[in-house]
Amino acid sequence: MAEYSRRIDWLARGGSWLVRVLGVTWRFRVVNDAPVRAARAAKQPLIFSLWHGQLLPLLYHHRNEGVAVLISEHGDGEVIARIASRLGFRTVRGSTSRGAARALLGMEKVLEEGGDLAITPDGPRGPARSFAPGPLIVAHRSGAPIVPVGVVVSAGWHLKSWDRFLIPKPFSRIRIAYGDPVHVDEASVRDAAASAPRIGELMLEAEKSARE
Repeated sequence: MAEYSRRIDWLARGGSWLVRVLGVTWRFRVVNDAPVRAARAAKQPLIFSLWHGQLLPLLYHHRNEGVAVLISEHGDGEVIARIASRLGFRTVRGSTSRGAARALLGMEKVLEEGGDLAITPDGPRGPARSFAPGPLIVAHRSGAPIVPVGVVVSAGWHLKSWDRFLIPKPFSRIRIAYGDPVHVDEASVRDAAASAPRIGELMLEAEKSARE
């Protein structure tokens, strides 16, 4: 166990160092961030919804903002959690398939305290770009709006993983687009969960905006 913990810590240290080194070379352009800035100025907690495969450039772009990220307890989740922590994020552990109740309580606590939350609705196992209802349930129960996020990179590597995890190459141009905040005000949690396809489409529209 001690050897495993040391290995995880070493991987997290190396991973966070690599992200910082690469990130210094990345050139960002942001589309439609005015609603995000306005919500933060009004101290309105937000739920950022992003695809799992696009997590890395967003971790760098939003570093040291204190955003809480939902990270699974599966496989490489511990490494990602420690990298995120080293980049100034808070973490909530769990997923729809493991630790769901604890994760839900943790996410609600973050929002009640006025913090922002980031969720990958297709994680931790996919299918890629399939929108699980987790963010909608949290949004419905908390009243916090969902902000769809899309990322486009001029050049990058894709891992051979279910999400084709994206690592932007050095000096890549990265465009991040935010959709307008969406309030989930359906009559019931079940109705809110049923609106998942609509939010998934808004995420794809945000990605389209990043390409334009």
